[in-house]
Amino acid sequence: MRLAIVYAIIALIATAANLGSQALCVWAWQGTWHIELSVLVGTAVGLVVKYLLDKIYIFRFKAESAAHDLQTFILYTAMGVATTLIFWGFEFAFYRAFEDKSLRYLGGLIGLAIGYWAKYHLDKRFVFRSAVAS
Repeated sequence: MRLAIVYAIIALIATAANLGSQALCVWAWQGTWHIELSVLVGTAVGLVVKYLLDKIYIFRFKAESAAHDLQTFILYTAMGVATTLIFWGFEFAFYRAFEDKSLRYLGGLIGLAIGYWAKYHLDKRFVFRSAVAS
């Protein structure tokens, strides 16, 4: 139960980092492709925040070297491709369906929640398989 609570808190932090950086991007740039750019920036920020918190607090992973950490981050990112498509699918679907900024972020929130649930299982099985996860 403790692991689920900690993971939920980390997911909320990463979600806030993702959606917050998206909002900051939209505020800073109103030019062509501003929505798409904000989603890319938010995804990158959320990815790094979530990786750092997951490896420390969820999987208690300690890399053997910087190269090992980079290799693990690349695998972590690769496992996130499908879950990122889920997140993007919900966010862009809500944006197209409702043409409303608040509902776009709601779609992103729903997509991130579903994606993070799937990502935990992928990471546990393929990325941090040698680390202890309760």
